[in-house]
Amino acid sequence: MRTIVVGAGLGGLSAAAHLRGRGHDVLVLEKAVVPGGRNGLLELGGYRFDTGPTVFTMPDLLRSAFEALGSEMDDFVTLKPVDPMYRATYHDGSELRVWHGRDRMTQEIREVVGPEAARQFGRFADWLRELYVLERDHFIDANFDSPLDLAWPLKPALDLVRLGGFGKLGKKVASYFDDHRLQKIFGFQSMYAGLAPYEALAIYCVITYMDSIEGVYFPEGGMHAVPAGLAAALEKAGTELRYGVEVDRIVLAEGTSGQVRGVHVTNPDGTTELLEADAVVCNPDLPVAYRTLLPGLKQPFNVRHGHYSPSCALWHVGVTGALPERTAHHNIHFGQEWDGAFEDLLKRGTLMGDPSILVTVHSLDEPSLVPDRGDGATRNSLYVLEPVPNLDGTIDWTRERDRLHDSLQRRLGAMGYPVSAADIEVEAFVDPTDWERQGMERGTPFALSHKFLQTGPFRPNNVTKHAPGLVFVGSGTLPGVGVPMVLISGKLAAERVDQLESR
Repeated sequence: MRTIVVGAGLGGLSAAAHLRGRGHDVLVLEKAVVPGGRNGLLELGGYRFDTGPTVFTMPDLLRSAFEALGSEMDDFVTLKPVDPMYRATYHDGSELRVWHGRDRMTQEIREVVGPEAARQFGRFADWLRELYVLERDHFIDANFDSPLDLAWPLKPALDLVRLGGFGKLGKKVASYFDDHRLQKIFGFQSMYAGLAPYEALAIYCVITYMDSIEGVYFPEGGMHAVPAGLAAALEKAGTELRYGVEVDRIVLAEGTSGQVRGVHVTNPDGTTELLEADAVVCNPDLPVAYRTLLPGLKQPFNVRHGHYSPSCALWHVGVTGALPERTAHHNIHFGQEWDGAFEDLLKRGTLMGDPSILVTVHSLDEPSLVPDRGDGATRNSLYVLEPVPNLDGTIDWTRERDRLHDSLQRRLGAMGYPVSAADIEVEAFVDPTDWERQGMERGTPFALSHKFLQTGPFRPNNVTKHAPGLVFVGSGTLPGVGVPMVLISGKLAAERVDQLESR
């Protein structure tokens, strides 16, 4: 079966790998000159910056994509544990580190918070494990054709209710921990789902399990090594990847509906052509794909009227000078305000009055990401992220862009990071308007939020009855946002194509 994959992001590459492993004839088309999509690469003055996700978890999901091709992941990508996984600092001056291994993390909590909190962590970790095992097979690694699929078979759904999965995440975490520091470090992951801890469902504690219990890893060469390695394995397995090819539209038999016929493309030399296919797997941001590649095709309600996740401002900066003492690979600097900061972001559509900031320093574990100019200077690459409203918010980014940049620079300088004008060698600043120009709906790289009616069978499906042979992949469809989910979405897309062939 001839299948064209539009987009060489992680979802598209995962789908291509699983399709190739199932014997399909696969062609991957990518408009950029390198693979990766949101997991991209920015090179500035000898510095190399990952432009997308910085936290890699659940490596077995990536391994399965390589195995589908008959390859060993370790031949293409080398993953190393990040330990500590996070360093969290709080307004009261205290600090907590999240370590690999339950015993080591229990020791950290006992030393920083106290013995009762350490016992609470043990109970919380047990609950997280049970929640993850239940969700993995029945609610995450599964295609849905109807909301009724959520309740059948009945026992997993009842078990999810028993575990408190449909309660609020913030309350569930607080039921285990009295200390605000633990509530924050084990609750902030709701932001990956586009929601505040007080409004996210407790089922999204599964994200906390993935990074805080299963562990965080980092690829040699940076995060972009993941899509680069997967693309190399695909080519070795005989899959064709064409770069610099712009897909203008997905061609349907009846114009705005009907059986997929292929894609119309513009090649790097400016020529255009129709590439025929029995199925098309579409990786661009789902709402953007509907609007630009499938004009006239009936859109799901959540695409037309969906609730989108907050966005982020991202500052890539290459610096010289010493880092603050005890700086880790991932540093979360929590503000004092918590619920109020989320209300600023999610309800008022404004900048957080007291924001929490993520500072990732990839160069601590991967020196090749920074240049060696032979002058003996210490150099590091900083990835500084602050949550901000998406473009549905109230911010005029033509006015606020420079102000937020300067504010981040002042705040990081006060924390001891070397970010003065004399320290900075290169920099790039990304705001929601930049994300929108990169093809992300509402200027957010985090897609539709995971409100209940945008979760599981209520999320825009990866197939539509109006266009047989069309399959979506990526964070806008099942199962959702995040590297693990996107890799799973590729496997689910391959299963959908198999279903088409069996009919």
